[in-house]
Amino acid sequence: MNRLLLIPAALLAFLLFNAFYTVGEAQQVIITQFGKPVGEPVTEAGLKMKLPFIQEVNRIDKRILEWDGNPSDMPTKDKLYISVDLFARWRITEPLQYFLRLRDERSALSRLDDILGSETRNAVAKHELIEIIRTTKDRIPLQDPTLGEGADATGNQPGGNAVGVLVPIRKGREQVEQEIFKAAADKVQVFGIELLDIRFKRINYNASVQPKIFERMISERRQIAERFRSEGNGEAARIRGNMTRDLNKIQSEAYRKVEEIRGEGDAKAAEIYASAYNQSPASAKFYEFTRTMDAYQSIVTDDSTLVLSTDSDLFRFLKQADVSPAAQP
Repeated sequence: MNRLLLIPAALLAFLLFNAFYTVGEAQQVIITQFGKPVGEPVTEAGLKMKLPFIQEVNRIDKRILEWDGNPSDMPTKDKLYISVDLFARWRITEPLQYFLRLRDERSALSRLDDILGSETRNAVAKHELIEIIRTTKDRIPLQDPTLGEGADATGNQPGGNAVGVLVPIRKGREQVEQEIFKAAADKVQVFGIELLDIRFKRINYNASVQPKIFERMISERRQIAERFRSEGNGEAARIRGNMTRDLNKIQSEAYRKVEEIRGEGDAKAAEIYASAYNQSPASAKFYEFTRTMDAYQSIVTDDSTLVLSTDSDLFRFLKQADVSPAAQP
């Protein structure tokens, strides 16, 4: 008797097991009968009931989900190929529409790949690289003081020097992201999906473009270095010119001062000599004699030969000298 009751009890338990199901806090459920949805989506958590065997439970996640696209190469408006890596966050807001059009998360991610990839390519193609990389319009770059003084708030420097000046932008990366978000949000909404946010995760130059970019950066740095070198050489030449001019001025002033002092000294000496030797006729003759002897010393040497007239002023004292053997020591 107990065995006969055991079979109906097992069948009843099996029926109850297939008739009841649970819905978690992070789930929403679509009930299908013979593959077609029946009733409204179940979005509240708890123990629910369905027809056993005939109806099936299709669970759909209602949490915020992640989409992480693969990096893809695409051209910018200025014909530079870059590798863009994008990620997004989304959730299912209309489970019935989502189930009818996509069925599962794998299909949803595939559709997001197509839509977000297409909109990203369109947005990148409409903007130059600087618009995609830069974030703010009015950012002022950090500038080394050696690049020049007197720069204004925008980095412009006197004389047209534009070292350290950022290229102006109209939008910036954040607005480009918003453009992609708005265009993609409308398209994914028909699938019962709400797009919450998108962001550029990484932007790299294409491998074929990187050498050209690096060459251009090196060329720009060399131009800046050459300009600094040229300015330095010009400043050095100016300093050397000023130094030479100042040195010549100092030397000429010193030479003029020396000549003035020497002239004053000679005049004073002549005045002293004149006052000393003009005191009497004898002193005047002695002065004449000493001056003539000084002239002899500077003119006559050991191997000098003089041809003088007998009435010459130089010969006047020589002919008075006693050059006889007796007069020699």
